[in-house]
Amino acid sequence: MRLRYLLLFLALVLFSVSTSYGQNEQAPFYKDIISFSQKDSTNPPPKGAILFTGSSSFTKWTNMQEMFPGHTIINRGFGGSSLPDVIRYAENVIYPYAPKQVVIYCGDNDIAGGADSKIVTERFKTLFQMIRKKLPAASIVFVSIKPSPSREKFMPVAKQVNQLIKNYLWQQGNAGFVDVFTPMLNAEGKARPELFLDDMLHMKPEGYVIWQKAMEPYLVKN
Repeated sequence: MRLRYLLLFLALVLFSVSTSYGQNEQAPFYKDIISFSQKDSTNPPPKGAILFTGSSSFTKWTNMQEMFPGHTIINRGFGGSSLPDVIRYAENVIYPYAPKQVVIYCGDNDIAGGADSKIVTERFKTLFQMIRKKLPAASIVFVSIKPSPSREKFMPVAKQVNQLIKNYLWQQGNAGFVDVFTPMLNAEGKARPELFLDDMLHMKPEGYVIWQKAMEPYLVKN
């Protein structure tokens, strides 16, 4: 009987992530979403946790729970995603968990894909408003777009996005903005290469220590 319900659950997820695509097309990040659903079906996460979602900087943060021992964490970052992807899969990676707080790191890939600061900010506002409508009691936190050596040419746009989203969140209740951009800069105002892996995009543990210190004050208590 349990297997029957598990198969039904997975079938519903498969349908939800592919309805806007042709029979021979696979939705972006399809495998990631199915993987989350399979994990949830065998080991359901608790309601009322802190949910992290967004792109690869969260996906690669594999010891997130260890670095926030005083909190119950669910990590649903999926690498390479942009804000439209998180919006598309909100029904799969945000709402079902009924989190008390949603922490978002996304927008980095939007900028690299050619979106300007206004477009990225409007995408974030759309996601914010969706979460606020569906989960009115949940706190919503945005982690600033980080400076990466490999994306140095995009830093002016990243700064603009960070400021615009910070200004927007100032006007919202039960919301916060975490600045990880500033502490990742050196004295010359450039991204600190020693914080990054060889690709100069993804972070070493030292980078995540900076994030942990910056984020901890913004996380709601158990």
